[in-house]
Amino acid sequence: MITASQKKRENIAEYLLYMWQIEDMIRAYNFDLDRIEHDIIDRHTNLTPEQKKEMKDWYESLIDMMRREGVEKSGHIQLNKNVLLDLNHLHARLLRNSKFARYAAEYYNTLPYIVEIRSKAGENKKDELESCFDALYGILMLRLQGKEISKDTLEATTQISRFLALLSKYYKDDYNNELDLDED
Repeated sequence: MITASQKKRENIAEYLLYMWQIEDMIRAYNFDLDRIEHDIIDRHTNLTPEQKKEMKDWYESLIDMMRREGVEKSGHIQLNKNVLLDLNHLHARLLRNSKFARYAAEYYNTLPYIVEIRSKAGENKKDELESCFDALYGILMLRLQGKEISKDTLEATTQISRFLALLSKYYKDDYNNELDLDED
């Protein structure tokens, strides 16, 4: 909860990947709040009892959302889908605005990788940004499992990361009303 709110303010891409990881962790714990409390929350010895209660309430609300929204086995809660919708909206605005040529260049440098990812998705095609996040999340999972990652995959994820980092920067700027998207 503390990490999530910090990431949301600082880097929306990291926030979204973190939240996807939390969803998967909740699934791994079979939605058992007592186990989550014992194995995760209680290990935060630097938190006050009030902060631990807030954290438990946060996990409980996520569990409730996941159940109500039917994403117990896979998928993402609406809260996370809304972040992607916001990012897609900003992405489209940035591409339409000639002031953001650097962003457009990063996007077009990333596009061949996006096309490749989407071509491998078969029937499960997602939009371009979600495909980028899926690729980075997949790499994160491979690294956590200690699996080898090919040079080509690393090259693709480096470009995707650079692109999403720029989008995240603009998201933060927009959130802080520091992004001028008005055309000259």
